[in-house]
Amino acid sequence: MKALAALLSASLALSLSGCVPLAIGGAAAGGYYVGQDERAPADIAVDSRITTAVKARLIGDKYVDGFRISVETYEGVVTLRGEVGSSLPRDQAQKLAESVDGVKSVRNEIKIIRVPAK
Repeated sequence: MKALAALLSASLALSLSGCVPLAIGGAAAGGYYVGQDERAPADIAVDSRITTAVKARLIGDKYVDGFRISVETYEGVVTLRGEVGSSLPRDQAQKLAESVDGVKSVRNEIKIIRVPAK
């Protein structure tokens, strides 16, 4: 029975080894990897928290399709990218990002794509 438990534990450890980058620094949330970024882990964590908070506000807003806008944060500067149909969601996304605690500034690179009338 102990041998079976040891085998299962070893199998689980090996199968989760690819998850290490996710566990260190919240790589999945912000796209940052400790060891590949010159910032301190604490700074990466702060930027990751900001990114997550901005994304949550975008997704929860009735004027913004948060799934069509990407959010990146570097040293408190938030960059928004994506495409929207008018200036309303673009401006709203900027306001929402600026309202998050810790945001120093927002680079709004969201493009307005005009859909031709039929």
